[in-house]
Amino acid sequence: MGRLNGRVAVVTGGAKGLGQAISETFAKEGATVIAADMGEMTYEAKNVHFYKLNVTDVEGIQVFFNEIVEKFGKIDILVNNAGITKDAMTHKMTDDMWDAVINVNLKGVFNLTRLIGPHMTENNYGSIINISSVVGLYGNIGQANYAATKAGVLGLTMTWAKEFARKGQNVRVNAIAPGYIMTDILKTVPQDLLDKFAAMTMLKRLGQPQEIANAALFLASEESSYVTGQTLSVNGGMRL
Repeated sequence: MGRLNGRVAVVTGGAKGLGQAISETFAKEGATVIAADMGEMTYEAKNVHFYKLNVTDVEGIQVFFNEIVEKFGKIDILVNNAGITKDAMTHKMTDDMWDAVINVNLKGVFNLTRLIGPHMTENNYGSIINISSVVGLYGNIGQANYAATKAGVLGLTMTWAKEFARKGQNVRVNAIAPGYIMTDILKTVPQDLLDKFAAMTMLKRLGQPQEIANAALFLASEESSYVTGQTLSVNGGMRL
């Protein structure tokens, strides 16, 4: 306990699911956490503060950034977790479906990081964790838009690892690529499909949100002080 004592962390998509697990874990380890989300909080946790935020709203993000820095003095950790899906086969995917996923999952990551990354560089400290996906590594039928964003996040990760530490500043940027994790979305999937997903992994089971939170804690803490520009796959040994 206490691996993040004194740190200030922003977690987008922090109201539920993976964002909730990450926010609660960081708070238990001593961080002050700002859980930013479009939806309402589904839980209460000590040292987790909710902020209603649309990651596609550039002006709103500037206000958010200014308020957080004024109130807490700094931002040490950023977890870009907010994301949506609008699945369809490519020939059936509409412009609206494409644009919505690109704007949230890719541009939304850019919108936050272009303010917080330079702030970390100025402070000579920071850890940025981008939540990608196994789909960003291998693709998936019916998810061209989602796969494109999650692959794009990996490119941003490697680029920002170079940019924000180009003069040797202690700013690290890494990504996590989860496999199938038992969030609320998967709880609506028929059991036969869940069994199929589990069979695609070496460990023959689906992941739990806490297992992604544990990976994020590693990347946020000093335990990963010499790790940057990397993608950590947490997928049970998935084979597609």
